[in-house]
Amino acid sequence: MAMSPPSGPVEADRRDALFRESLPQRLERLALGTAWSLKPPRLAGLPGLARLWLADLVAPGAELPDPDRTVNDFGICGIVRDPSPASVLEGYRHGLFPFAHVGPLKWVSLPERCVSAVDDFHIGKNLRRLLRQGRYSVTFDRDFEGVITACAGRRSGRWHLTWITPRIMRLYAELFDAGHVHSFEVWNAGGELVGGGYGVAVGGAFFTESQFSRETNTSKIGFTVLNWHLAHWGFTLDDGKWPTSPLLDMGFRTLPRAAFQARLATAAALPGKPGRWSVETDLKTVAAWQTGGSKEQRPET
Repeated sequence: MAMSPPSGPVEADRRDALFRESLPQRLERLALGTAWSLKPPRLAGLPGLARLWLADLVAPGAELPDPDRTVNDFGICGIVRDPSPASVLEGYRHGLFPFAHVGPLKWVSLPERCVSAVDDFHIGKNLRRLLRQGRYSVTFDRDFEGVITACAGRRSGRWHLTWITPRIMRLYAELFDAGHVHSFEVWNAGGELVGGGYGVAVGGAFFTESQFSRETNTSKIGFTVLNWHLAHWGFTLDDGKWPTSPLLDMGFRTLPRAAFQARLATAAALPGKPGRWSVETDLKTVAAWQTGGSKEQRPET
């Protein structure tokens, strides 16, 4: 069922109750997050992180860190002292994003980013066929809360370790209410939410945060519809952060930090599309979308 943004104390309380973890869930996250941090080669980055923490304790500051001055290979470059929507948006504009499994939120500037120029998006034959079948419908910004809780949920066959913690959920919910974060939802014929994702829009750049699927390829359906609209609206950059097989199959490519920063500066200066988003076309039109990525020879997915 679609949910609307909070309009008063009752709605705010409902959202607070939704974005909450039990004590066993918190202990599980702390244990798995600690184990994640102690795995090689992340273990080698702990001294740099410790120095950063000590320096922040001695002289805490709310200003954004230099994205080129990271303390370890993961790309951590500062402690998030002002986790406000305005500060986080400014961080994205400079190529930073907040991240933490445990402990305080950290600013991260990855050494490489997995990005698409939007017009290079690739749609495989099987996905085009699925889009034409009309088995699903796609909406934007209709059920952000359902999407982010699903993205934070357990994945089959995987340890349950997520950076989408209750504080992250509340932060991005504020950004959603302000029109800077957007969700895409995929619904089956029975009206059930079976796929989707969310991300941050800054000018003509979109930062894809997370996706989920409850039925095969449903997140790909929504993500393809999203990228059709990004291209239609004049966006020039979709950042997926880390490279994954699904992103690479859809035309995303890795860029070193300097090249990403240059491309981001151009994209972020564009007008973008503030406010609530809605779907402006049908899935058959998206299935017929011919992009630069469609002309390349790729393995079909």
